[in-house]
Amino acid sequence: MKQPIIEYDSPVDALVALAKRLSVYEQHYQMDSEEFFDQYRKGQLSDESSWVEWAGDYQHYVAISQQLKRQLKRAA
Repeated sequence: MKQPIIEYDSPVDALVALAKRLSVYEQHYQMDSEEFFDQYRKGQLSDESSWVEWAGDYQHYVAISQQLKRQLKRAA
């Protein structure tokens, strides 16, 4: 099922929303997102739709986090 596209006013708003989504996955599957993504990347998990969505959300979270860190370093 295709997810709707959600636009946020700022990267911080997007990061908070993604953190909430990751928390739901982590609670449901009793696994940390970083641990999950490592197993998923190594092919130890199937391509079940919820795994794919979780992996996408985690990658997006990491990308936005890195972007914000770079912006903070430049501003300091």
